[in-house]
Amino acid sequence: MKRVEAVIKPFKLEDVKDALAEIGITGMTVSEVKGYGRQKGHSELYRGAEYVVDFLPKIKMEIVVDDENVEQVIKTIVEAARTGKIGDGKIFVSDIEKIIRIRTGETDSEAI
Repeated sequence: MKRVEAVIKPFKLEDVKDALAEIGITGMTVSEVKGYGRQKGHSELYRGAEYVVDFLPKIKMEIVVDDENVEQVIKTIVEAARTGKIGDGKIFVSDIEKIIRIRTGETDSEAI
């Protein structure tokens, strides 16, 4: 099993969620986060004073899937989240050792 974490632009959340639902992915955790990479923030003007916004608002999605679905999930996220501009985001994939559904006690793939 793998955890796929995607950091994307906030306005792309619905597009990505809908695209994942089309391939049968219904469970995910979504968090509002702030960060920057190569984009390095931007300058804004407020009441005549310029200031730098270092951390930009992003959405972090966490999805746990069976190994055989990982590539399809990655491809779907990339296609739905891509704008072609800097700051589109990143995807991280890591191993999951064990999953337990608290309510039923189901484990691993059954608990997804």
